[in-house]
This record gives sequence, C-alpha cells and structure tokens, in this order.
Amino acid sequence: MSNASHYDELKSKWWEWHKKNPQICELFDKFTFHAINRGHKKMSAWMIINRVRWETSVVTYGNPFKISNDYISMYARYFMHRYPQYKGFFRTKTIYGEHNE
Repeated sequence: MSNASHYDELKSKWWEWHKKNPQICELFDKFTFHAINRGHKKMSAWMIINRVRWETSVVTYGNPFKISNDYISMYARYFMHRYPQYKGFFRTKTIYGEHNE
C-alpha cells in the first residue's frame, strides 16, 4: 500500500460514514463551538467525540452505533477546514500518506 492510499482510503471510508451519519458532525460542531464560546483556545477532538458518544448512546434513544476512533481526527480536520479561523484549535498528527490539501 502506498503512503497516499492509506490516508485516501481512511478519508474515503470516513466520508461515506459521515454522509450516512450527519448528526455526528452536527453534534461535533455544537460541542466544539460550546468550548470555543467558553473561552477554550485548544481542545481535544477525543474529548468532543466522547461527548458526542455520550449524547448518542446515553441521552438519546434509538439504534446504537459506534464512532470509529479512526474517524476522530477526520472530524477535527473537517471542522478546521470548514472554519479556517479555528485552524489549530485541534492538534492533529500527520496521518501516514497525508498531504497538505
């Protein structure tokens, strides 16, 4: 597997999952903005996604589903892509094969 294909494959899998579960991104944004509005300059994407997990598995009802840990960094990247004024709010490590987009 080439370097680029690992990142591209992860991104593609996440994007397909994201399109089927848009409520996860909505909650991720909601809780991230809550942290920003409370004065946080940096935050852990793991903390945000675990809050999303809490809301979707404890507070809400319906079919349970899992959010892959592999997708956490993709949500952080997607947030900072859509809101460039918050670039760096989440610290991300380079994923094997990632290139600057």
